[in-house]
Amino acid sequence: MAESEGKKVKLRREVTVWGSFCWGYADVGADVYVALGLVIAAAQGATPLAFAIAGTVYIFVGLAYTEMAAAYPIAGGGQYFTLRGMGDFWGLLTGAALMLDYTVDIALFAMASAGYVNFFFPAAREFAIDLGPFSQVNLVWLAESMGFIGFLVALNIKGVRESSLFNEILGALDMVMETSIIVLGFAFAWRPDLFLHQWHTQFPGTRELMYAVSIAVISFVGLESVSQAAQETIRPAAVLPRTSLALIIIVLLFAMAFPTVTIGIVPWQDIASREGDPVAHLASQLPYVGFLAGPVAAILAATIVLISANTGVMGCSRLAYSMSELGLIGSWLSHVHPKFRTPVRAIVVFSGVAALEAVVGFLTGKRALETIANMYAFGAMLAYFLSSIALLALRVTEPHTPRPYKVPLNLRLRNAELPVPGFLAVLGTCGMLAIVLWTHQFARILGPLWVVAWVAYYLWYRYKSRRPLLGSVPRNWDADQLEILADTGEWELYERFKIEVERRKRLANGPSAGK
Repeated sequence: MAESEGKKVKLRREVTVWGSFCWGYADVGADVYVALGLVIAAAQGATPLAFAIAGTVYIFVGLAYTEMAAAYPIAGGGQYFTLRGMGDFWGLLTGAALMLDYTVDIALFAMASAGYVNFFFPAAREFAIDLGPFSQVNLVWLAESMGFIGFLVALNIKGVRESSLFNEILGALDMVMETSIIVLGFAFAWRPDLFLHQWHTQFPGTRELMYAVSIAVISFVGLESVSQAAQETIRPAAVLPRTSLALIIIVLLFAMAFPTVTIGIVPWQDIASREGDPVAHLASQLPYVGFLAGPVAAILAATIVLISANTGVMGCSRLAYSMSELGLIGSWLSHVHPKFRTPVRAIVVFSGVAALEAVVGFLTGKRALETIANMYAFGAMLAYFLSSIALLALRVTEPHTPRPYKVPLNLRLRNAELPVPGFLAVLGTCGMLAIVLWTHQFARILGPLWVVAWVAYYLWYRYKSRRPLLGSVPRNWDADQLEILADTGEWELYERFKIEVERRKRLANGPSAGK
């Protein structure tokens, strides 16, 4: 029924186990195609170390997201977790960081997809002109990126089923391709002497290594996408833990294998000079099959990074839907199309923001991808930092909420169990955020400005709608959790939680409750 008939149109649950995995893999697994060239340019022979440091933080954050996504399968991801655990204002800050991340995701990976297409068109890759005060602007690459963003807008308006199917097919092909490059590289081209030579003689300084680590973290940004799709995932309590844990393992293996095999096959300068298509260039260097592997890798890389941009469109639109539903932004953005059942306004608005970010990136010249990646790292680390704190807060404030998966290694504190990996996630993401602000000149300025703009809008909107400016709107989280469990069809968890809610009500009312 349409909204005009009085009943709000909701998102539909159609994402399966494989679809949920591919949403995350498309966003996380594809990131190495962009990060490899950028990281190796800074870390040089220490590139595997940069990825390892970033990967360690990713494990702790991934465990935190696994627990919260399974317990609270609602569109909004980290923004919802933070709001529920810490209050409306902190939910707004997390939402602002994630919105930056998703819009940058769309821009960065649309640009990267065009970069891999240009593996076949070197003239387009190298094209550059001066536009007034802006030098070395590649208008061809920019036009290609705009075309990809437009295609993704149309795809996501059509519906999550079509969007998810697109991810599933290409995600499977890409995993085969990535595995083939790594296996063939280690079997026929990897040279331990070259790897050790570059590790020992071309190790970067501390600042360069830390900068590389802050870029390497973008190879692990994407678990948020699984959470954003939770409200459209079938049986999320069972599906999301399996999806997230599988992603943690598989993505970590790929992210560590690529830099290790690369440093042992070619000098790091070769990959650093190919910012737009580093993995395709690596594949072209494989013996026997390089003449074929290079073009095939370029085609698949172009598609997999495009579906990463696709998850960005999905993520920012579902995040806007959630923030509007929770009273953090205007209700206009929460409109769901009565036919396609997708948040069409949010898709169009924030994809437009992404297109503007792509334009800004290209105006910085030859390092357009690096400029956009700077902002990507800032948004991710701020959001992950706040979300990791939310895990600990929710363990204290909602100890009785059903958790199909719990982060291990817990310490008992009064009535709550606090996970040690949760504390490590907070420390790790805080450190990463500090590194980003230290080493990224664009993120240091534009990132905080983005957050300040969102806070200003939030305060204006809350004042206009007569809601608490810095406080929280009263909510019945127990009733909301029962509604979530009923909507997902998790009836066993529903009955257990309902019994627990009734027990706590009796205890709160005292002895008179039984009369």
